[in-house]
Amino acid sequence: MNYLNPNVSRVIRQVAQASVISGGLVFLAGCASEPESHTVSAPPPPNVVMAQQPPQQVYVTSSAQQTANGVIVVTQAPPAVQQEVVLAQPSSGHKWVPGYWTWRNNRYEWMAGHWELPPNSNSVWVAPRWERRSDGAYQFYEGYWN
Repeated sequence: MNYLNPNVSRVIRQVAQASVISGGLVFLAGCASEPESHTVSAPPPPNVVMAQQPPQQVYVTSSAQQTANGVIVVTQAPPAVQQEVVLAQPSSGHKWVPGYWTWRNNRYEWMAGHWELPPNSNSVWVAPRWERRSDGAYQFYEGYWN
Protein backbone atom coordinates (compact mmCIF):
# COMPACT_ATOMS: atom_id res chain seq x y z
CA MET A 1 0.00 0.00 0.00
CA ASN A 2 1.18 3.39 -0.91
CA TYR A 3 0.10 6.08 1.58
CA LEU A 4 1.99 8.92 -0.16
CA ASN A 5 0.51 11.23 -2.68
CA PRO A 6 1.67 10.07 -6.14
CA ASN A 7 3.11 13.52 -6.86
CA VAL A 8 5.18 13.44 -3.64
CA SER A 9 6.37 9.93 -4.37
CA ARG A 10 7.45 10.99 -7.88
CA VAL A 11 9.35 14.02 -6.48
CA ILE A 12 11.14 11.83 -3.92
CA ARG A 13 12.21 9.42 -6.71
CA GLN A 14 13.50 12.33 -8.83
CA VAL A 15 15.45 13.79 -5.87
CA ALA A 16 16.93 10.37 -5.11
CA GLN A 17 17.97 9.88 -8.75
CA ALA A 18 19.47 13.39 -8.89
CA SER A 19 21.37 12.69 -5.66
CA VAL A 20 22.81 9.46 -7.06
CA ILE A 21 23.81 11.14 -10.32
CA SER A 22 25.36 14.19 -8.64
CA GLY A 23 27.14 11.99 -6.09
CA GLY A 24 28.60 9.94 -8.93
CA LEU A 25 29.72 13.09 -10.71
CA VAL A 26 31.35 14.38 -7.52
CA PHE A 27 33.12 11.02 -7.09
CA LEU A 28 34.35 11.02 -10.67
CA ALA A 29 35.40 14.66 -10.46
CA GLY A 30 37.43 13.80 -7.35
CA CYS A 31 39.23 11.06 -9.27
CA ALA A 32 40.06 13.37 -12.16
CA SER A 33 41.94 15.87 -10.01
CA GLU A 34 45.40 15.19 -8.63
CA PRO A 35 45.65 14.56 -4.90
CA GLU A 36 47.10 17.25 -2.69
CA SER A 37 50.66 16.45 -1.80
CA HIS A 38 53.23 18.24 0.27
CA THR A 39 56.05 15.88 -0.64
CA VAL A 40 58.59 17.38 -2.97
CA SER A 41 61.02 15.03 -4.63
CA ALA A 42 64.25 16.14 -6.18
CA PRO A 43 65.09 15.15 -9.73
CA PRO A 44 67.50 12.24 -10.02
CA PRO A 45 71.18 13.23 -9.82
CA PRO A 46 73.04 13.56 -13.11
CA ASN A 47 75.27 10.68 -14.10
CA VAL A 48 78.70 11.15 -12.59
CA VAL A 49 81.53 10.38 -14.95
CA MET A 50 84.90 9.81 -13.31
CA ALA A 51 87.83 10.81 -15.45
CA GLN A 52 90.66 8.31 -15.50
CA GLN A 53 93.72 9.92 -13.96
CA PRO A 54 97.22 8.90 -14.93
CA PRO A 55 99.22 7.24 -12.10
CA GLN A 56 100.86 9.84 -9.90
CA GLN A 57 102.22 10.17 -6.39
CA VAL A 58 99.82 11.57 -3.82
CA TYR A 59 101.27 12.91 -0.57
CA VAL A 60 99.37 11.55 2.42
CA THR A 61 101.36 13.37 5.12
CA SER A 62 104.73 14.95 5.54
CA SER A 63 106.04 11.57 6.70
CA ALA A 64 104.20 9.31 4.22
CA GLN A 65 103.18 9.22 0.60
CA GLN A 66 100.96 6.86 -1.36
CA THR A 67 101.00 6.35 -5.11
CA ALA A 68 97.82 5.97 -7.14
CA ASN A 69 98.40 2.21 -7.41
CA GLY A 70 98.41 1.87 -3.61
CA VAL A 71 102.16 1.77 -2.87
CA ILE A 72 102.83 3.34 0.54
CA VAL A 73 106.14 5.05 1.29
CA VAL A 74 106.85 6.21 4.85
CA THR A 75 109.87 8.15 6.09
CA GLN A 76 109.81 6.64 9.61
CA ALA A 77 110.75 3.02 10.25
CA PRO A 78 107.97 0.60 11.23
CA PRO A 79 107.85 -0.61 14.87
CA ALA A 80 109.20 -4.05 15.79
CA VAL A 81 106.94 -6.98 14.93
CA GLN A 82 104.65 -7.88 17.85
CA GLN A 83 104.62 -11.30 19.46
CA GLU A 84 101.29 -13.06 18.91
CA VAL A 85 99.53 -16.01 20.47
CA VAL A 86 98.55 -18.43 17.71
CA LEU A 87 95.06 -19.72 18.41
CA ALA A 88 93.92 -23.30 17.74
CA GLN A 89 93.80 -24.19 14.05
CA PRO A 90 90.12 -24.28 12.93
CA SER A 91 90.74 -27.07 10.39
CA SER A 92 93.64 -28.88 8.76
CA GLY A 93 93.12 -26.76 5.62
CA HIS A 94 93.63 -23.42 7.43
CA LYS A 95 97.05 -21.71 7.38
CA TRP A 96 98.29 -19.08 9.85
CA VAL A 97 98.75 -15.57 8.39
CA PRO A 98 101.02 -13.65 10.83
CA GLY A 99 100.28 -10.09 11.92
CA TYR A 100 102.07 -7.06 10.45
CA TRP A 101 102.30 -3.28 10.65
CA THR A 102 100.38 -1.24 8.09
CA TRP A 103 100.02 2.52 7.60
CA ARG A 104 96.54 3.94 8.35
CA ASN A 105 95.17 7.20 9.67
CA ASN A 106 98.58 8.83 9.43
CA ARG A 107 100.27 6.25 11.70
CA TYR A 108 101.34 2.63 11.92
CA GLU A 109 98.59 0.19 12.94
CA TRP A 110 99.03 -3.47 13.86
CA MET A 111 97.02 -5.98 11.82
CA ALA A 112 96.57 -9.08 13.97
CA GLY A 113 97.44 -12.52 12.66
CA HIS A 114 94.64 -14.93 11.81
CA TRP A 115 93.84 -18.32 10.31
CA GLU A 116 92.88 -18.28 6.64
CA LEU A 117 91.84 -20.81 4.02
CA PRO A 118 94.26 -20.51 1.07
CA PRO A 119 92.91 -20.47 -2.50
CA ASN A 120 94.22 -24.02 -2.97
CA SER A 121 96.02 -26.60 -0.84
CA ASN A 122 99.53 -25.97 -2.25
CA SER A 123 99.37 -22.14 -1.91
CA VAL A 124 102.09 -20.45 0.15
CA TRP A 125 101.55 -17.16 1.99
CA VAL A 126 104.04 -14.43 1.09
CA ALA A 127 103.94 -12.07 4.08
CA PRO A 128 103.54 -8.32 3.69
CA ARG A 129 106.74 -6.40 4.39
CA TRP A 130 108.39 -3.01 4.71
CA GLU A 131 111.60 -2.51 2.73
CA ARG A 132 114.03 0.35 3.16
CA ARG A 133 114.61 2.24 -0.09
CA SER A 134 117.80 3.92 -1.27
CA ASP A 135 116.41 7.34 -0.24
CA GLY A 136 116.00 6.12 3.37
CA ALA A 137 112.19 5.83 3.22
CA TYR A 138 110.28 2.58 3.83
CA GLN A 139 108.03 1.07 1.16
CA PHE A 140 105.19 -1.32 2.00
CA TYR A 141 104.52 -4.47 -0.06
CA GLU A 142 101.17 -6.24 0.41
CA GLY A 143 101.03 -9.93 1.34
CA TYR A 144 99.56 -12.47 -1.08
CA TRP A 145 98.98 -16.17 -1.75
CA ASN A 146 101.50 -17.63 -4.19
